[in-house]
Amino acid sequence: MKRMKLLVVAMLSCIATTGSLHAEKKTSAAAQRWTPPAISTSDYESSPTFTPDGREMYFFRADRNFGNYHLLWSRCVDGAWSTPVAPPFAAKPPILESDPFVTADGKRLYYVSSRHNHAASGGEDLDIWYVERERNGAWGEPRRLPEPVNSPGSELLPRALADGRLVFGSNRAGGLGQGDIYFAIPKSDGTWMVANAGAPVSTSAYEYEAEISRDGRAMVVVADRGDRSHLYRFALRKGKWVEQGRVPARGDVFQVGPLLSPKGDRLLFAQADGERSGEFFLVDLVPNPRKDWPPNCRR
Repeated sequence: MKRMKLLVVAMLSCIATTGSLHAEKKTSAAAQRWTPPAISTSDYESSPTFTPDGREMYFFRADRNFGNYHLLWSRCVDGAWSTPVAPPFAAKPPILESDPFVTADGKRLYYVSSRHNHAASGGEDLDIWYVERERNGAWGEPRRLPEPVNSPGSELLPRALADGRLVFGSNRAGGLGQGDIYFAIPKSDGTWMVANAGAPVSTSAYEYEAEISRDGRAMVVVADRGDRSHLYRFALRKGKWVEQGRVPARGDVFQVGPLLSPKGDRLLFAQADGERSGEFFLVDLVPNPRKDWPPNCRR
């Protein structure tokens, strides 16, 4: 099952429960809506990522049924985030594109796209693509990563790690469940090797997004264990991932698009917010996190 089909069901469920928002606030007080005014719409905004200088934000927007997603770009101008527009490298509808991620050095932006075989797949086969910064500051031409990073299934939420690996979700054949978390390891000859993250990260349920802190010691996984997709925390202990429970968020709607702060002490993610549909939410993962992230774009 691909992400769109799964989340359509969850999205319809959250729309049906908007009348219970006030009752749910007590259980989700730790997560605060963060979406800047220029970004917020009645559609579903998800998966923000920032350039290292904090002056650019990339994300994707979907309709209220979590379909027809496309990439958007906002800049910090005169102390506020600008009205988002499609980045120059983005494909035009009906091609689907989502899950952008700017690397820590700002030199590359990964995302997923159906542009490689949109007509044949009906738009749901998402593969990992990337663009690189050119000397003039513009993004170059999109390039698709080769197999076995990409597969006949869908790849989701690519994240580049400090050691050169990529972590991503995929519903490719041969996994442990409906979808799993994978690591792609670059080899010296330019090819890639892909390995399943294995238990307890990948299970017989549906794991399809993962975010890892820059120090490699914390992971947040988006998984549907039968009660919608939620955020699960993991910590690296003696070389093995150990589950630490769920991130505080609403239980009656799904969460997607996790992004950890550079210090790993705060987390942005997307979830439903009544008539605003999907919005960015911010939660502190430690008692006294640094407050200089996300970039506030203030003078």
